[in-house]
Amino acid sequence: MSDWPEGWTADSRDRYGRGSRASDPEPHRVMPVVGGGVPPQRSRGYEDDHGPYGDGYNEGQVYRSGGGPSDPYGGGGDGRGGPGYGKPPPDWRKRVKIGLVVALVIVIVVPVATYFWADSKLRREVDLSKVEDRPGDQDGTNFLIVGSDSREGLSKERQDELHTGSVGGKRTDSMMILHKGDNGNTMVSLPRDWKVTIPAFTGSETGNRIPEQTQKINAAYSIEGPELLVRTVEYNTGLHIDHYAEIGFGGFANIVDELGGVEMCFDKAVQDKNSGADFEKGCQDLDGAEALAFVRNRYALPGGDLDRTKNQQKLLSKLADESAKMSTVLNPFKLYPTMGAGLDSLIVDKDMSLFNVLQMFWAMKGVSGGDGKQMNLPVVSGGNDPRLGSVQVWDEPKAKKLFEQLKNDEKVTVSGN
Repeated sequence: MSDWPEGWTADSRDRYGRGSRASDPEPHRVMPVVGGGVPPQRSRGYEDDHGPYGDGYNEGQVYRSGGGPSDPYGGGGDGRGGPGYGKPPPDWRKRVKIGLVVALVIVIVVPVATYFWADSKLRREVDLSKVEDRPGDQDGTNFLIVGSDSREGLSKERQDELHTGSVGGKRTDSMMILHKGDNGNTMVSLPRDWKVTIPAFTGSETGNRIPEQTQKINAAYSIEGPELLVRTVEYNTGLHIDHYAEIGFGGFANIVDELGGVEMCFDKAVQDKNSGADFEKGCQDLDGAEALAFVRNRYALPGGDLDRTKNQQKLLSKLADESAKMSTVLNPFKLYPTMGAGLDSLIVDKDMSLFNVLQMFWAMKGVSGGDGKQMNLPVVSGGNDPRLGSVQVWDEPKAKKLFEQLKNDEKVTVSGN
């Protein structure tokens, strides 16, 4: 009878605990630790609690098989566990390339798209090719900048707010010649009551021949619009007008509002019911409606229209400075609404590009910043004409010398009123 339990044999006993039929015992197996490189804790033996043989377990450890050679503790090396499982090292070269592409889009694509967007908003409505008997090309560039009293697009409520009234048609409220040249930029304001000769002209709309006549210069615009106004300015000054730009009441007020207002300072309180001007002494921020009242006011000024043109130049200087501030240029939430408000209401000649508009703007900013000259047209004095009423008569010798210097792109030495 066998001494072994039922079904057991000596051969079975010899195989117990072996991985093969070899005569030697199966070697001890070490189970790797899942833990990412933390050394296995020493087994707690029975010499502590249970004697010298230990309890066969490590404290708080999990075991698995298959640790790779790079991590003797089973934390990695085989791509199947441990820290960084499934995460290859970052490809910095690829990231740098993507960053460069994004930067290129921002630096090139966005400005180009903005340029074409802004250029498309210009209202190219004035055809200077219809102007007759024009002076030849001259050195430098001459812009005729006009502020009209157009109420186009203004609701009855907005007209009341801006104190514009509801008069039909359009008239020139301000006129300036801006000369951009190699010997400095010059801005000359033309009084709206300047007594001039309006030359004969064939109407662009009716085709009727308009006879030569003596009138205030703003009558030229009322009779036949921008083309006859340009014809009249060229006829009386001898300057070749390269580009024409016009903005109405509403557009001007909107630009000021989008910029957040402009600060103006007053030596004394100003009140004028005709323009709506009502300003206290001292410095204060003007919104769009108040700024428009400031540039339209002339009845409360001792110099009348001549003092008003000086105020117009002051406010244009403030607008140019505010528009060019980094806080405006680098803020798309301020820049784009301001550009939109200005370009939507800016009427220009058919050959004027956005680049020309920028040239005009920077020349204005340069003049207002002291890099150039601001002046009124030299006049002898104001007076009353039996037929025309209040008029301004130019100082012809000084004025003609001024226009000759501009025509030849020379440094301006003439002083204005």
